[in-house]
Amino acid sequence: MSTVGTARPHESAHLHVAGAAPYIDDIAEVAGTLHAALGLSPIAHGRLLALDLDRVRAMPGVVAVLSAADIPGTNDCGPIVHDDPILAQDTVTWRGQPMFAVIARSRGEARRAAALAVQVATIEPLPAVLDPLEAHALQQYVVPPMHLVRGDAKAAIASAPHQLDGRFSLGGQEQFYLEGQIAYAIPQENDGLLVHSSTQHPTEMQHVVAHALGLSAHQVQVQCRRMGGGFGGKESQSAVFAAVAAIAAHRLQCPVKLRPDRDDDFLITGRRHGFEFRYRIGHDDLGRILGADVEMVSNAGASADLSAPVMTRALCHFDNTYWLPNVDLRGYCARTNTQSNTAFRGFGGPQGALAVEMVLDSVARRLGLDPLEVRRANFYGTTEHNVTPYGQTVEDNIIAPLVTELADTAHYRQRRAEIASFNATSPVLKRGLALTPVKFGISFNVAHFNQAGALVHVYTDGSVLVNHGGTEMGQGLNTKVAQVVAHELGIPFERVRVSATDTHKVANTSATAASTGTDLNGKAAQDAARQIVFRLAQHIAARWLVPVGAVQFADGRVTAGAHAMAFDDLVAQAYAARVQLWSDGFYATPGLHWDREKLQGKPFYYFAYGAALSEVVVDTLTGEWRLLRADALHDVGASLNPAVDIGQIEGAFVQGMGWLTTEELRWQPMDGSRNAGLLLTHAPSTYKIPTANDVPVTPGAFNVRLYDHRNPADSIHRSKAVGEPPLLLPFSVFLAIRDAVSAVGEHQIDPPLRAPATSEAILDALDAIGAVQAVQAAQAG
Repeated sequence: MSTVGTARPHESAHLHVAGAAPYIDDIAEVAGTLHAALGLSPIAHGRLLALDLDRVRAMPGVVAVLSAADIPGTNDCGPIVHDDPILAQDTVTWRGQPMFAVIARSRGEARRAAALAVQVATIEPLPAVLDPLEAHALQQYVVPPMHLVRGDAKAAIASAPHQLDGRFSLGGQEQFYLEGQIAYAIPQENDGLLVHSSTQHPTEMQHVVAHALGLSAHQVQVQCRRMGGGFGGKESQSAVFAAVAAIAAHRLQCPVKLRPDRDDDFLITGRRHGFEFRYRIGHDDLGRILGADVEMVSNAGASADLSAPVMTRALCHFDNTYWLPNVDLRGYCARTNTQSNTAFRGFGGPQGALAVEMVLDSVARRLGLDPLEVRRANFYGTTEHNVTPYGQTVEDNIIAPLVTELADTAHYRQRRAEIASFNATSPVLKRGLALTPVKFGISFNVAHFNQAGALVHVYTDGSVLVNHGGTEMGQGLNTKVAQVVAHELGIPFERVRVSATDTHKVANTSATAASTGTDLNGKAAQDAARQIVFRLAQHIAARWLVPVGAVQFADGRVTAGAHAMAFDDLVAQAYAARVQLWSDGFYATPGLHWDREKLQGKPFYYFAYGAALSEVVVDTLTGEWRLLRADALHDVGASLNPAVDIGQIEGAFVQGMGWLTTEELRWQPMDGSRNAGLLLTHAPSTYKIPTANDVPVTPGAFNVRLYDHRNPADSIHRSKAVGEPPLLLPFSVFLAIRDAVSAVGEHQIDPPLRAPATSEAILDALDAIGAVQAVQAAQAG
């Protein structure tokens, strides 16, 4: 029986449900472990004139207090642009920026001492900007503006039968991982350091720590067995915590753990970039876009972090599933005095793609056409009109048949008519329906990140240990890699174990991000396993006097014609014959190239597709809404593990729905008040993520199916990535809410609904429709 393509539980599921899966805070503390806490800036922007750290050192239990002056190497943790100090030096640029680190005998003592930051910091206030549009007006950016052009958009718009102007405000999103940021650094012999870090990028943490301490990379070992969620928030922003713990441990020569509480985590770290869109569109009578002139302004926050590649992906996903013959897309990463925003599931792709969906939704309403038909009219072709604005051919374009299958099986036409009838007789409750498609490119924007390594060890009893460069954050990466290795060796899944990600085992790894974890690490592990299989086959073929190609590995046995033996016996025999029973594997994604100045090339190995149909009901008196039904059909190629993939799609749908409906970020304006510049939504009490109550309550009303289609690209077992693409499926929820709000104005007025579509935002949109209706009535009278 094949171990790939079968639904099986997550490899740590039994540990998760029993509370026995150890995370970093569960690691037994070494004797003498100290605890760190960070002193945070009490203002959003200012010159850091002095820190009276003697007052902090005098607090009970405090062993040491470290500032930027105590960092022996480079005071920087910026992943691309080196503009992000570990501890503030000379200036503070957001409220919550770490200024100093307290190391104490207990976590409570460290936190109480760090809380003195507001009293011991002398800061000269400077003007602070919280609004990305204000920063844009000041031409205040973290990286230079970007420009993606095809054709002549302005001329196409001017000559089009219809023009549409609009703007759209899209909020950010907190990753809200269940396990917060944490690092535990333990000094090792000969000036070495072991750092347990909850991170998606152990190699980057290794580099940051080494540079901060002036060490070589081989002196720093970073390890991560599992994370309690990451979602991009632990790709680059785990660095400040790893660095501070490591600097303190190295200086004091004792173990140091740094685990901020949830409030400090919110205040220190960034999140999904909020975007502001302004657009001018030219279209024909069928709703086909002839020209698009679009300005995207992201809230980058105080430093560059990953804002440049996030904007690149947003620009490259504005097309989504649509042929756009003439585009002029401009991207600006606005520098504001807020937390530096970073990676989040989708990495800019969801922001860019939602913008074009908003445009098409408005075009359809303006023309009085069915939104699905307008979308179909704009779909990429399969033999022509199939090249993206950035120059990549859209191969394997399955969006049209996939959407047709979903629309038919979920009864789109019938339900559209039923909703129209319901709304005609329901003055308060209004229902809405939307079907939205997804095309998502898979690979890192930077070509050289698309590589991975793995080690596979076969022991003399036939058991197998795998180590690879990816990190497990609950997404099932280790499960899939173990399935791949078990399949190659022809042994039961249970005989394979995956060990913690470790920079001392597989070096120079890329982040587990961009949905590439299984693609890259699965292929690398497959390469290593195949080398071992070939050696074993050579050995037994010589003994059995059969061709190497005749030797088969399956069901825990090795066979060739009439010959057969247990895999375990073959391994023991091969060891005695001095056959190498371990191997390293490597994989680099082929065919990628990218000109980041011109924004042209082939940045993606393949595209993943999907579509979702959502139905909602909105209470027009309160702005409350409920998701009544959701149907999703998603393309994961030939699934390695359908159970894991469906779970990923369901989770992504709910997370994306939260981003677009309830997860609102608010900062206190720079109004001179005591809390000016403070992130107000910095705790579960003020920031609302979705719960089980937010999914449809009717049995069978949340339906996720996998589209039956093998990946034509040579991915691992012809599967496709599943981490990020399905986060775009709940566009259908947001646009269904917009459809319901539009019903109040008989679909004659385009609702100015912002995202997230909180009850307040819905009521604002309803008020705007009411104002337009009042003007129209006055004019008619």
